[in-house]
Amino acid sequence: MPGADVEWPSKPLTVQEWETLIDDFHNGVHRKWNSLDPLFDLLLSSLFRKEFPLSLKLQLLLFLDEFSLSFFSTHHHFHRLVDALRAVLHAPPDVAAPAFKEQFMVSATSILICASEEVAVEAQTENNLVELLLTVINRPNFGSDRQARGIACECLRELERWKPGLLSDVVGHLWSLCQNERTHASQCYLLLFTSVIHSIVTRKLSVSILNTSVPVVPFNAPQCVAGSGSVSGSDLGSGLKVKELRRAMAFLLEWPQVMTPLGMMEFVSMIIPVAVALELQPSMLKVQFFGMIHSYDPILCHVVLCMYLRFLDAFDGQEGELSRRLLLISRETQHYLVFRLLAIHWLLGFNRLVLGKAKPSLELCSTFYPSLFDPLALKALKLDLLVFVLRLKGGDSDELVDPVKLFEDGLVCVSSFKWLPPGSSETVVAFRTFHKFLIASSSHSDNDPSTTRNLLDSMIFRTLQGLLVNLMLESRRLVPVVSAFVDRLLSCQKHSWLGECLLQKFDGHLLPKVTMDYKLAYCFPIFDRIAENQTIPPRGLLELLTNFMIFLVENHGPDTGMKSWSHGSRALGICRTMLMHHHSSRLFLRLSHLLAFTCLYFPDLEVRDSSRIYLRMLVCIPGKKLKDILNLGDMILGISPSSHPTSFFNVQSPRPSQKFKTFKNLSSCIHLERVAPLLVKQFWSLSLSNLVLSTSKPAYLESIRDLDPPVEEKEFSDSADTQIIPETGRINQPQEPLRVMDSKVAEILNTLRKYFSYVPDFRYMPGLKVRISCSLRFESSNFRRMLGIDKTTTSLEEIDALPAIYATVLKFSSSAPYGSIPSYRIPFLLGEPHNKDPSSQNASLSIVPVGVENDSREEGKYRATVVIDLEPREPTPGIVDVHIETNAENGQIIEGQLKGITVGIEDMFLKAIVPSDIPEDEIPRYYFDLFNTLWEACGSSSSTGRETFQLKGGKGIAAISGTQSVKLLDIPATSLIQATERHLAHFVVGVSGEPLIDAIWEGGIIQNVIWEDASPDATSVTNHDTAPLCLTYNDEQYEKGAISNSRKRNLGCFHVLIFLPPRFHLLFQMEVGDVSTLVRIRTDHWPSLAYIDDYLEALYLS
Repeated sequence: MPGADVEWPSKPLTVQEWETLIDDFHNGVHRKWNSLDPLFDLLLSSLFRKEFPLSLKLQLLLFLDEFSLSFFSTHHHFHRLVDALRAVLHAPPDVAAPAFKEQFMVSATSILICASEEVAVEAQTENNLVELLLTVINRPNFGSDRQARGIACECLRELERWKPGLLSDVVGHLWSLCQNERTHASQCYLLLFTSVIHSIVTRKLSVSILNTSVPVVPFNAPQCVAGSGSVSGSDLGSGLKVKELRRAMAFLLEWPQVMTPLGMMEFVSMIIPVAVALELQPSMLKVQFFGMIHSYDPILCHVVLCMYLRFLDAFDGQEGELSRRLLLISRETQHYLVFRLLAIHWLLGFNRLVLGKAKPSLELCSTFYPSLFDPLALKALKLDLLVFVLRLKGGDSDELVDPVKLFEDGLVCVSSFKWLPPGSSETVVAFRTFHKFLIASSSHSDNDPSTTRNLLDSMIFRTLQGLLVNLMLESRRLVPVVSAFVDRLLSCQKHSWLGECLLQKFDGHLLPKVTMDYKLAYCFPIFDRIAENQTIPPRGLLELLTNFMIFLVENHGPDTGMKSWSHGSRALGICRTMLMHHHSSRLFLRLSHLLAFTCLYFPDLEVRDSSRIYLRMLVCIPGKKLKDILNLGDMILGISPSSHPTSFFNVQSPRPSQKFKTFKNLSSCIHLERVAPLLVKQFWSLSLSNLVLSTSKPAYLESIRDLDPPVEEKEFSDSADTQIIPETGRINQPQEPLRVMDSKVAEILNTLRKYFSYVPDFRYMPGLKVRISCSLRFESSNFRRMLGIDKTTTSLEEIDALPAIYATVLKFSSSAPYGSIPSYRIPFLLGEPHNKDPSSQNASLSIVPVGVENDSREEGKYRATVVIDLEPREPTPGIVDVHIETNAENGQIIEGQLKGITVGIEDMFLKAIVPSDIPEDEIPRYYFDLFNTLWEACGSSSSTGRETFQLKGGKGIAAISGTQSVKLLDIPATSLIQATERHLAHFVVGVSGEPLIDAIWEGGIIQNVIWEDASPDATSVTNHDTAPLCLTYNDEQYEKGAISNSRKRNLGCFHVLIFLPPRFHLLFQMEVGDVSTLVRIRTDHWPSLAYIDDYLEALYLS
């Protein structure tokens, strides 16, 4: 016996030792068995020992299969395994039990397939295994070994799946075996034959399935598997025996009735691609298999649905029958719950699949409601199905479905949530259904055409409003659940308006109906949401809280215990919430009455002190500072909130220190540069904010301000005759005179109101972004020198030795009003190679350059693209400071300051916003009309100066305060046109004058603008050629635009519209002459004029 010279005894292992060895291998402790060198030999010999029980032999086979990679290291081991299998199969039943033979075949097949990925297996060994299995199955209709023959067929299927086409030469013999087999193993024979047919069709093998000339034994693998295995597709497909394959398909379609559901699923999965490849009529499969939809097995139903998905046209008209069958399955209580749930899932997917032609199925679903005694999971899915029906029919005007009836009838099945605990599953399902029905006609996509107004006007929304109010009145335990439901709507950007409208409904219908008792505290969560919402006037809630405080004072006694303190403190918490979210002027009158009453009469000392503090803060501290003081607890930096309820544990946790190495000269080797250089290198900016000493911002600095809240009406106190005037009434402001405007001004105002309603208010929502593209690079030699790395390499080794930086974070900051600038992260960057020999470089450049594109691509390897996103609060130039944190290859963390990025006035140039309802072909006309409107509004004689326009969101307003200027450019018309096309073509909205139009029409750069051929100024002046240029600036002629250029011809005019974030505009009217151009400038942000002069000179005169 091999391995007898090892320390471990060479005697065979006992049963107990084998069990211990298997346990040790499973636990990963097998070192003590390493001395058993011939462990594979011991295992094979133990399989033939008669004294070993069958259970241990089966366990040894499974052990050998599981750890096959440890035992099979050479092809010799596979050869011995196949010989052992041959000996077992030929052994009599009293020596080798049938179960042992079956498991041996399965294990041998599994080992050969799995271990062959790591160890090369001889082709003869594979052929011997296949030959053994073919010998087993080549005895049809023998009842004693039918189970073994079925297992052998499954093993051959796995080998065929492992190497497609392995049994293609003996497919004729397999067909005859299928025809002769009559026992229950016929399914295995049919599946084996189907697998071989599938491989032949898939690989397009030129094989005759009627040919039985090739013997089964001895078995030799076909050339397509045993040889190189790669034959050209044309050779394979040219000899495909289509007629024979169709005969085989006809034979196979006669035998589905002998298969189990699992066998049927595998059979159909192989039949479908064969039928498609042979171009068989799908109706053949439909006739044979569609009846399985009426079975009670979910696998057979799944098979039919898979066929429907593959052959939609063949099943045209069967949608109603399929839907009715799936509905019936979900209703029949004798089915397993999993099958019923699966039927609903199938029905949902089926209706989405046949959305355009499934009207009968929709009619069935609209009358399908959950049963009261259905399991809760089934109720939830059926309610989802009703929501899906509502979503489908919401956009169909031909089919009228009452959504309220669908909603109310569907909720009957979960009506028990009204008396169950708030945390019950029925309550979760009910409110989940509320949300789904509410947003059924909308989605979270930005491309969804449905608007908020459509949802607010829907019958579902109105019904749900009343339902939620009644729920909170009847069962106050559900108020926290309703509050969470509203929070879910408020947290959604698309449906936040629904949450606000629900809160307005609660303010108008819930507050007047609540009963004044101690249970009112259940409603405090929804009161908090109402107090946080700025669109709801606080009058109703303050009156309710005042009455509640009076109730607590009147009903206080020895039996109330801690109720007065608890409810009074929570009521003051709601008052604090209103102070933080509303203007003081809206709260002063009623809130001062409430706090004064509380600090005078409330029985609890702590509540009285708190109300006294709030009252003094309300009277003495202005609104903004009051909010800052109330938010002071949330603004403490450096301490994170603790999960422990007491403040003792609210201590900052120590963080592991990281050693950063700061380099002062980091900008000498790491460079962040702009991709497009600026026309004007401005290193200054005009900022007047620091020069204003008054507390109120002047109009020219206040870009956006809040919409003035409604002033509350005058009220009188109950105990005195003194009139109490609100805060807003104390300021004597002169009333505006009544203005009469003509139709032109009214049209201008309407255009501006619509336009500004799409301009975002950066204080409450993300503003418009200005993106600056830069590139980051660093020099290898300077970087190494800075880190103290002296590494000399040859030119061939330099590329491999280039340094790199990892996990780079660029942090941006600026003193300019650019808002919060997000950081930028770069995972990896390679250093630029250093050219040591300039002469060699020049020599290489003396050669004719070929492949310049490849050179630029090579240079791009050492640069990383960086995008700086700015959200300007004011359109001014500035400097963006750059701080870098990165990691070197040695793990050292490097940080430092880089050279700042200059932001110019041209970076602020954006296209004006277009309302969503403007068609695409009308956008040029809209831009041109907007230019004319803004030109009029920014004029000195504009009558819109006192008008304010609401911005997007409805919370902020803006006013236009225009100014104008003029600039004369001594530049020929050709140069001006080229510079305009290169830099301002994106912003040109109109061109007038036939000579100018003819000059730029040929270039094709300026497109989608308004062309005005008729130009009254395009006249040739020849009588004053020698006269000097004369500009007159008297008021009368300037307003008329009569600045004359008396020596040259006026070719036409450019109209340029530029948007300056966050809401300003810059307008150019360029009167183009032969040798000079007069630029009229108007803007609603006069500080920007300080930069326009330099910009125009750099654009046209440089």
